[in-house]
Amino acid sequence: MSYIALSDNDKREMLARVGVREPAELFGCIPEGVRLTKLLDLPPAMPEPELDRHMTAVAAKNTYGDFLSFLGAGVYDHFIPSIVDSLSSRTEFVTPYTPYQPEVAQGTLQAIFEYQTLICQLTGLDVSNASLYDGAHAAAEAVLMIHRLTGRKRVLVARSLHPQYRETILTYTRNVGLVVEEVGYGSCGGLKSAELREKMGDDVAGLLVQSPNFFGVVEDLKACADAVHARKGLLAAVTAEALSLGLLEAPGKLGADIACGEAQSFGLPPAFGGPYLGFMASAKEHMRQLPGRIAGQTKDVDGRRGFVLTLSTREQHIRREKATSNICSNQAWCALRATMFLETLGREGLREMALQNVHKARYAADALTRLPGVTVRFSGSFFNEFVLDLPKDAAAVAAALKAKGILGGLPLGGFEPGAEKALLVAVTEVQTKACIDRLAAALEEVLR
Repeated sequence: MSYIALSDNDKREMLARVGVREPAELFGCIPEGVRLTKLLDLPPAMPEPELDRHMTAVAAKNTYGDFLSFLGAGVYDHFIPSIVDSLSSRTEFVTPYTPYQPEVAQGTLQAIFEYQTLICQLTGLDVSNASLYDGAHAAAEAVLMIHRLTGRKRVLVARSLHPQYRETILTYTRNVGLVVEEVGYGSCGGLKSAELREKMGDDVAGLLVQSPNFFGVVEDLKACADAVHARKGLLAAVTAEALSLGLLEAPGKLGADIACGEAQSFGLPPAFGGPYLGFMASAKEHMRQLPGRIAGQTKDVDGRRGFVLTLSTREQHIRREKATSNICSNQAWCALRATMFLETLGREGLREMALQNVHKARYAADALTRLPGVTVRFSGSFFNEFVLDLPKDAAAVAAALKAKGILGGLPLGGFEPGAEKALLVAVTEVQTKACIDRLAAALEEVLR
């Protein structure tokens, strides 16, 4: 699309039409104390060849590929088949926008429908929406959905839920009259069942619990579902490591009413923070309260298969007071990559990748806990991530490992009180035995 700047005459005509003399008057509703009254501190403009050299030099400062990484905490480094990059970069995939007109958007709608089908198969639930911004947003939307379905204003959230997800939930619920209460975790790293039963009352809308949780521990979703359903509440199961769905029992089959989370593991690289892919699925009876939109399969007048937007309960399409969410876009291209990734691996390939994560994570835990003073913090079962208790400050240890070219994990001191010596370590299929042994040797040297 070409861009032609406005002339001075164009600007004068536009200002006259809206009844002001200069652009500054358009911002009169903004208090003077918060207006920017000086130019931004930016360098002068550059000729295009010089700008190209400058941006190349800036990009060269990204050194992620030079590090051996064991970071996780909601973003995971997984192998991505080359076909995903190749196909998803085709222009017909990267240029479409919202499929308002089904007659010209059959390819986009079919891709969304297949994505929804895959999410339903993985979560064990009946219906999926066409994706959300990211896992934190999906978790917050699940809280709002639980409230709409039950009419109750108290929501329980596991303390073992990702801390950034918890912050997002508090931001979403702060001004809508909901009360969010946390349920703690025990020495196993999982939810305290006694505390859940104590806080669960007839005024509680439901519970949000992550499995595997922020510490990598697999939660007992069946027990959570039983406790919540006994008071006619709803259970929302959050998954930040979507690959675990290739091996663990589907949340819907364990009693979850809603399953949501982050699907970055399906074909999306860590990418310095995004964009990522939130997913959400629910039981069929809750379909009309799902945020966003749902693509469906149908037949045209000639009996040919076709695809349409079956439900679109966004404020763009219906009255604001009836909308289930104010989100105005989705992550369709990210969902497309996830679809390509899952259909390339297939059921057995996804299970094999998940098993590799389990085996390598256990090899790493065994190797690292052979070092003096190093133990696994929680006794609960884990998928591909676990917390180590170190004999030294974890942040200092992580910094020393980084100096050796290893991102050894996430220090938890900034997230949990009393966890200054705790390090969250993630091991995926991309780490070889040699990589894990290198981490163990480097950690031994740092601790010594």
